[in-house]
Amino acid sequence: MSMPAALRTVVEDFASAPTELKIELLVEYADKVPPLPDHLADQPGALEQVEECQTPFFLTTEVDEDERVTVWFDCPPEAPTTRGFAGVLSQGLNGAEVEEVLAVPADFHHEMGLGAAISPLRLRGMDAILARLQRNLAAHRPR
Repeated sequence: MSMPAALRTVVEDFASAPTELKIELLVEYADKVPPLPDHLADQPGALEQVEECQTPFFLTTEVDEDERVTVWFDCPPEAPTTRGFAGVLSQGLNGAEVEEVLAVPADFHHEMGLGAAISPLRLRGMDAILARLQRNLAAHRPR
């Protein structure tokens, strides 16, 4: 399965964790979502809502001159599993090259073993978050 090294490390951490600890680990990642920088926090409409999520979830991507990605998320603390997935993506994708992020399989979270720990509805939301992020990056890459 193709993915950036940092995301591979996160996936392996989850895969090796017992099922009963996967939710706890996901909640720990909720605390790893960095706060929005001023240029995004102060600009209404700077983030795009992921409508498929039950939770109000917003994201945007930035690409630097070296084609390195930074992902930004806004998700309420009252949604720790969804926010935890944002933390996983933030830790695993920030600094990766655009093409690496685009190559991440939509269902990579299955390798983490999350299907045994959270509902299919939440997994579909996670699929939608990654899909939206990848669509944003694909729309901005040079043709």
